Amino acid sequence: MLNYSHLFRGTAFSSKSPKNLSILEDHLFCINEDGMIEKIVAPTDEEYQLLLNMYKDKNNFHQLSEGQYFLPGFVDLHVHAPQWAQSGTALDIPLFDWLNTYTFPIESKFSDLVFAKEVYEDVVSTLLANGTTTALYFATVHKEASVLLAEICAERGQRGLVGKVVMDDPEQTPVYYRDADTKTALKDTEEFILAVKELAKSVKQGVYPVVTPRFIPSCTSEGLQGLGELAAKHDTYIQSHCSESDWAHHYVQQQYGKNDAFALHDFGLLREKSVMAHCNFLDEEDADLFAKTGTAISHCPISNAYFANSVIPIAHFHKKGIEVGLGSDISGGFSPSLFDNIRQAVMSSRMLEDGVNPALPADDRGLPNARITVDEAFYFATAGGGESLSLPIGRLAENYVWDVQVIDTLVPSARIPLYDRNEHLHDIFQKILYLARPENIREVWVQGEKVHSRE
Repeated sequence: MLNYSHLFRGTAFSSKSPKNLSILEDHLFCINEDGMIEKIVAPTDEEYQLLLNMYKDKNNFHQLSEGQYFLPGFVDLHVHAPQWAQSGTALDIPLFDWLNTYTFPIESKFSDLVFAKEVYEDVVSTLLANGTTTALYFATVHKEASVLLAEICAERGQRGLVGKVVMDDPEQTPVYYRDADTKTALKDTEEFILAVKELAKSVKQGVYPVVTPRFIPSCTSEGLQGLGELAAKHDTYIQSHCSESDWAHHYVQQQYGKNDAFALHDFGLLREKSVMAHCNFLDEEDADLFAKTGTAISHCPISNAYFANSVIPIAHFHKKGIEVGLGSDISGGFSPSLFDNIRQAVMSSRMLEDGVNPALPADDRGLPNARITVDEAFYFATAGGGESLSLPIGRLAENYVWDVQVIDTLVPSARIPLYDRNEHLHDIFQKILYLARPENIREVWVQGEKVHSRE
């Protein structure tokens, strides 16, 4: 009963609910051989001292130092892995121009597996160093390179959900970067799904294939229908973009006479294992359809500030029962850090509530009740992401995986201003969320295995 693979001791922060933080002060976390949290023991429990005496001199006992805290690993629900090569580039031009001038040319280079390996190894390592233990990735149209990304996630210890992108509409995609035709796109997707499912058999933390139509403007109706059928046949996750910008939203309305949400649903692409990025222009019926089908929103606050033409009313959508997680949207979002996206999520929500046009009267300027707290944004980055994927991740609780970041507030180059030894732990938590940098992330663990350390 007491034969644990690891025993950790320290103070942890985890979401109990969107508005309620769980603070586990000086608790013991008992991790089994499967990398799951089998038991959490409080200092007042009878077993506490017994376990300490049993493990304190063993190599698998881990005691946090002064100024260190546990956070759950982050769950990033929207990453364009190949776009890591262009991060920080051309964020001031319209989305359509950005895609065609910068993004599609860089993604086309991933037919070269040597180039793909260099970029994919770097982006996976970078995300782990930023505390992201689970990532939902768009790859490219190239089947082999997409499988390679899943293999790199497996090797580096990150829980990766990876999609081979489908772009099969010759009228809407550049000649140098598209699937050969619809039949090939569906064949390659199915072969990709089977390859990743085979890989997953030997991966402790899990890798998963994801059916990935880039978005409706890049796909034919036949392609979208076929992808919905493949997702149902193989019970896979589904990801795409939905109602991101004025341009994308209006294109679908003109093409299909309905909003993105209903068009995607008609093709079988909205279901319990679906995650749709952005969703800024969902109307009330769209939102109800998301809630009914169990489709989650990946909220990408930094990227939205550049390309979405609006601030998403995320508090309203979450209140309607839609599952919500956070996405970095590399490289529409320049930062690989969900700490940065937590901060931007709070700021954007405040701007939506208060309004941004000073020429209007204060009462007419914003959207009431739109703000979210930093606790809620943290929930989206952790537990909300786990719920969106229906996986036992994102919480430090029994029967969840041991995916954690060890945060060191005393790093000389990135010291967090804590001067009161009796400072309230919730205040310490807020300071960590607003001020932490990669230097503060001393260790990262996924499924009970250490995958990153910063000495």
